[in-house]
Amino acid sequence: MPETLIPLSPAAQRVQDALHALGRDYRVLELERSTRTSAEAAQAVGCMVGQIAKSLVFRGLASGRAALVIASGANRVDEARLAVLLSEPVGRASPDFVREQTGFAIGGVPPVGHASPLPIFIDEDLLLFDQIWAAAGTPHALFALPSEDLPPLTGGQVAALKAG
Repeated sequence: MPETLIPLSPAAQRVQDALHALGRDYRVLELERSTRTSAEAAQAVGCMVGQIAKSLVFRGLASGRAALVIASGANRVDEARLAVLLSEPVGRASPDFVREQTGFAIGGVPPVGHASPLPIFIDEDLLLFDQIWAAAGTPHALFALPSEDLPPLTGGQVAALKAG
């Protein structure tokens, strides 16, 4: 369990509030140390990198629409598979686009509480774990949840998205 907690920042509190509004009692933790990368997050909470639910925002190259992929921290996302799911080619989103679409900065994008509704795709490998950890609004905040809760919590579609 994390050692040094700090009071929740406004962005982390927004995620905590979104979770409560969804009827979930998961506890958002904000740490002094960075949880920006999957490796940093896993080290901070003492879990395997694969248990980190990393949020990656992609942009449809034809439509300009955002899509969120929640992937296992151990996996790379196969953009061609995502393109098939979205019916258009995709590319990584810029930091400004991510903040505009989700309301959060890269490294802290949570699975819930976004500024605008967006399609969500969940890496099927996350469901191999009993518990996972997701970002909670800042590159220092996260929360634990049972992996089986992620699809109903987000309305996301579970898919085979692992590259390689």
